[in-house]
Amino acid sequence: MMGGMGGMGGGVGVMEPNGAKGLSLRTFESLKNKGYRIFWFSMLAQMAAMNMQMVARSLLIYEVTKSATMLGAVALASAIPMLAFSLFGGVIADRVEKKYVMIVGQAALCLVALLTAVLISLDKITGLNLMALGFAQGVIFALAMPARQAAVPSLVGRSDLMNALSLNMAGMNINRLVAPALAGFLVVWSGGIGVQAYAPAHYVMAALYVVGGVILLFLPKMGVMSLKGKGALSDMVMGVQYLRQNSTVLMLLLITLVGVVLSMSYFVLLPIFTKDIWHVGPGGFGVLMSVSGIGAIVGSLALASIGNSKRGLLYLGFMLLTGIALTLLAFSPSYQMALVVIVIVGLAQAGRMTLSSTLIQYYTEEAYQGRVMSIYLMEFGLTSFASFGTALLVAPIGPQWAIGSGAIALIVLTVLAYFGVPKLRQLD
Repeated sequence: MMGGMGGMGGGVGVMEPNGAKGLSLRTFESLKNKGYRIFWFSMLAQMAAMNMQMVARSLLIYEVTKSATMLGAVALASAIPMLAFSLFGGVIADRVEKKYVMIVGQAALCLVALLTAVLISLDKITGLNLMALGFAQGVIFALAMPARQAAVPSLVGRSDLMNALSLNMAGMNINRLVAPALAGFLVVWSGGIGVQAYAPAHYVMAALYVVGGVILLFLPKMGVMSLKGKGALSDMVMGVQYLRQNSTVLMLLLITLVGVVLSMSYFVLLPIFTKDIWHVGPGGFGVLMSVSGIGAIVGSLALASIGNSKRGLLYLGFMLLTGIALTLLAFSPSYQMALVVIVIVGLAQAGRMTLSSTLIQYYTEEAYQGRVMSIYLMEFGLTSFASFGTALLVAPIGPQWAIGSGAIALIVLTVLAYFGVPKLRQLD
């Protein structure tokens, strides 16, 4: 299987690193590639908008509905199309020029953010149309994000894949130092009281999606695969059959599913922690998310600086650290302690997510990159189902145990995976 992967990257010409290099040389290796640089700067604009949305949209939902259940319900509305359409998005990624798929996706995300801003400005925003907008965004992610994921190995090749994905994660988390706080303070600057205070943040988000799309116009074409299927449905079936034959990738997807479901639900409930437990409001929520980016940047740059060895063991280590850090966050008695702990959460989550994506793409043949990554993204759609379930637990057991129970389960399952799945810890 691996023999057919040597040409991945379409002749980009990035050399395999020999031995350990200094931080200044190896860490930013992929940014020497012009195509990847364009991709990376476009991603910065997109992720700035998405990080702003994490704060502004969550606070908006809670402001409009005053319901923890609705926080989960809106996330669920976004997850349903990701599960329903992601496989088709994977076929698109393997059949259609990825550059054009990404540009159309940026334009569609801009429209969703703009429509949200207009509805807020007109005082027409409701829980129902927030769910509809979440559903629309889920459709866009399902159809466009597999192309973005599959573009990275096409641009940099297999040898620099972890370096490039680590730089992706670092870029996303550089945004987390600024964008969430910007969203929170835009709400405060706009009055901080009432629904219309959330409009300026959404207008800024729409503008950032435009910037990201314009940058992508300069991205070189990456080409498309010549698929053997007779249509989209046939191509989907071939992708599933490929997974059944590739036990390594299937194992990684299953382990990733566990990590995602048990570790990503905490974010949906953070508005409750900041408002009702730590009493810090929108500005404090934005600062909390920004601070989490510090640890994530450290983790990402560290991964970008190392070679391609013992990555399975590192992955399990980051999963364990994620569980421990989230347990501490869930039961943090003060905002000050939460600020410290969430740095570790950010570091651990960055490592876990980067390594899972790297290992899956590394062990996947080029012809199936789009479809395999569409299944990978479907797992993140399942996060919203987990988030909805977690939100439902708030009433009977409280927000602390709603998050803490999943974090403790992640610790237990990571230890079981270490001893029960030796193949995972042996992966390079």
